[in-house]
Amino acid sequence: MAFDVARVRGLFPALGDGWVHLDAPAGMQVPEQVATAVSTALRAPVSGPGGIFPASQRAQGIVDAARRAVADLVGGDPAGVVLGPSSAVLLQRLAEVMTDDWFMGDEVLVSRLDHAANIAPWLRATQRTGSAVKWAEIDIETCELPSWQYDDLVTDRTKLIAITAASGVVGTRPDLAKISAVARAHGSLVVVDASSAAPFVPLDIVGMGADVVALSAGQWGGPPVGALVFRDPSVLERLPSVSVDPTARGPERLELGPHAYPMLAGLVASVEYLADLDDAASGTRRERLLTSLGSVKAYQAGLLANLINELRSLRHVMVIGDAMRRVPALAFTIAGVKAEDGVEHLASRGVCAFADPGQHGVFSVLGVGEVGGAIRVGLAHYTNAVEVDDLVRAVAELG
Repeated sequence: MAFDVARVRGLFPALGDGWVHLDAPAGMQVPEQVATAVSTALRAPVSGPGGIFPASQRAQGIVDAARRAVADLVGGDPAGVVLGPSSAVLLQRLAEVMTDDWFMGDEVLVSRLDHAANIAPWLRATQRTGSAVKWAEIDIETCELPSWQYDDLVTDRTKLIAITAASGVVGTRPDLAKISAVARAHGSLVVVDASSAAPFVPLDIVGMGADVVALSAGQWGGPPVGALVFRDPSVLERLPSVSVDPTARGPERLELGPHAYPMLAGLVASVEYLADLDDAASGTRRERLLTSLGSVKAYQAGLLANLINELRSLRHVMVIGDAMRRVPALAFTIAGVKAEDGVEHLASRGVCAFADPGQHGVFSVLGVGEVGGAIRVGLAHYTNAVEVDDLVRAVAELG
């Protein structure tokens, strides 16, 4: 494997601003090839699909290429790829059509680890249908999501389990295979939000046991578009259609209005970028993705371990969580320092980080708001050891 972080950094014009961009939880910076793909598509003649003229055929070609690219990313079928403006919008749309036959007594299971995008739509669905919601809890010491609790939580009335492939807040990666095995035993559907996992680990929709996988391209430096991938594309024909086209078939049934074709061109380029992160990657795009993301995973595991060890060596810092399997997202508190003051200091040292007041999500369970909130950082493909040292040095100054 050959992951060359110096070469990767050269792909990002935005890094020329001189800041240490540890703001990956909000989405990575955009590679040059993605920006070029978007601008090229904006300049080219593109019309709506369905015509026999070149501009129309170009539009259809972009959509087809985007479905194939997303399918390669997760090991799915292009016929099961729904495209849209964001994963949050698509998950809300999915919740609306998938819960039409839910009744009082049915159940949906969500987790404290998940992003609101994969919680709020299902909570609204239970309010609309009279069904019940159950919560899978995290271990407050490690921020793990214990898979054993699903043995008790999942019943024959559980219609759906919504779960994340990785937390973009504390980095935890749940054991999806075990949880989905419990779901299958009870006939429950599994919807996995893989937005925070996709930039860092190889994905396999079958291996995860997911029925639907949600993705957000902005998380890996792509344009602001999202996708849903159905493991079984035939399911799309059984769901109510939201399309304004009464003849819509397959993934088009969950797509509303015309596509942003330049953004989809950028989506294709962003998946190609992921596939080429490792210089030694070869074979099909799916094979190159597996190799490259495996290399990214190995590189960032070392970088993250060093960052965690350095922060824990500072007596005034508490790193939140200690999950065994994780992506490079991290949160910590500083004794006697409010999170918003901490990130202001980091910004004065040229480091990008976020302050979270701790009132919602996983932090509310941990009581982080009572100690002034948490500072959130995330490593990106272009993060190097020097930038990790810059963060640690700036945090040390607050002791």
